[in-house]
Amino acid sequence: MATYPLATLACTISSTGISAPAYSDILGSLTASFQSIYGTDIYIDPDSQDGQWLATLSQMINDGNQADVTVFNGYSPTYAQGAPLSSQVKINGIRREASSNSTAVVNLVGQVGTPINNGVVQDSNQNLWNLPASVVIPSAGTIAVTATAQQPGAITAIAGAISQINTPTQGWQSVTNPLPAAPGNPVEMDAALRQRQSVSTSLAALTPLQAISAAVANTPGIGRSQVYNNPTGAADANGVPAHSIAVVVEGGNIVTIAQAVEAKKSPGTGTYGTTPETVLDPSGVPVTINLFVLSEINIFVQATLVPLAGYVSTTKTTVINALVTYLSTFAIGQDSLLGKLFGPANLSGDAATSSSSLTQQQLDALSNTYNLPISNLYQGRSDMLVTGGPYAATATVINVGNVASIASGRSILVTQSDGSQLAAVVTGVSGSAVTFTPAVAAGKTINTGAQVLVNGDLILAFNEGAQCSATNITVLP
Repeated sequence: MATYPLATLACTISSTGISAPAYSDILGSLTASFQSIYGTDIYIDPDSQDGQWLATLSQMINDGNQADVTVFNGYSPTYAQGAPLSSQVKINGIRREASSNSTAVVNLVGQVGTPINNGVVQDSNQNLWNLPASVVIPSAGTIAVTATAQQPGAITAIAGAISQINTPTQGWQSVTNPLPAAPGNPVEMDAALRQRQSVSTSLAALTPLQAISAAVANTPGIGRSQVYNNPTGAADANGVPAHSIAVVVEGGNIVTIAQAVEAKKSPGTGTYGTTPETVLDPSGVPVTINLFVLSEINIFVQATLVPLAGYVSTTKTTVINALVTYLSTFAIGQDSLLGKLFGPANLSGDAATSSSSLTQQQLDALSNTYNLPISNLYQGRSDMLVTGGPYAATATVINVGNVASIASGRSILVTQSDGSQLAAVVTGVSGSAVTFTPAVAAGKTINTGAQVLVNGDLILAFNEGAQCSATNITVLP
């Protein structure tokens, strides 16, 4: 048996934070104290009554120490969780976001000067969306406003789905959404709140760029946001013009966001984006702010596990949840790196623990029941779809809608018309044409719209954001 000195059993607070002795150290210290009183020859093994009493006392002390650590860390936004974190961020003038409604930028077309009061529009799935309380068609004959779903939650609407006027108004002619709706969010998770708290400290920033980022990030109903700055005299790699900024937002009210940008940006700084919104400056002068509404990109993952001793089918659900949680935390423009998927797919890291409510030690035990070679891990974008088909047997070239993540030497999986997958190696990419080997087998066909997965990284544009749900993840067997 190891020898333990008599030691302090309580937590210790120092300049580096709080620490607590491990349970084994507590038990060892109590054992040493017991033996110093009754002698080293006393029988206190785990099967004895005295040994069990020492273990009970050690557990009580350890539980109390862990509660102290939790309370101490609850005073720091970096470590606080749940209710303590909700309280701490109020110091920065923000609060945890409650569940929200989906929003979509819609273009209203009508006669100049037509007022639309408490307007309601409808999508192809019969969902109703509220317009701002008061809208007036400007001189251009069209105006972009934010429509909010009447029902909370992740109400989806693809581009063009919101096209029906539910409250007819004389002079109001049509409505459409040029981009998909931003789905509503559940109650804000701790990780997202910590990130927003960090950004919020720039509300009183010294630089206009930090101030714009903070003002946008703290707009009510906002999800992810990103502000890109091009201070040079020429367009940058993202296409942002010289001396301009590009603001990319998910959710929120487009008018409120534009007002926040106008209030914080420096005079003479241009704005770049596909969604224009005209707001008034403090002097009442109209100013057009251009924004990007985030393009949501669904990420698909397929992982083929190699079962080992002790593997059970329910483990795949744990793997799926870990991957969904990981991919749902991506920042705007963040690429999905294949190597980074390897951690959650092997039930390692924060995404795995937070999605399963299991400790890392418990997850390690599950992970030890299967193997996942990196060659068995594939991912794809929702727009990595086959175009121009069908492609019959012997075909070695297909056209793909987005080939930015496909390169020579990479392995791909392509869904065939019978539900099977063609496993091939890319031998060349020219424009949208992807050449591969082996050819499509006899009796097989690849149709237009078939999903393509790649054993490699996925590239996302600066105005795109990854999203994922359990239906996007396939774990075999």
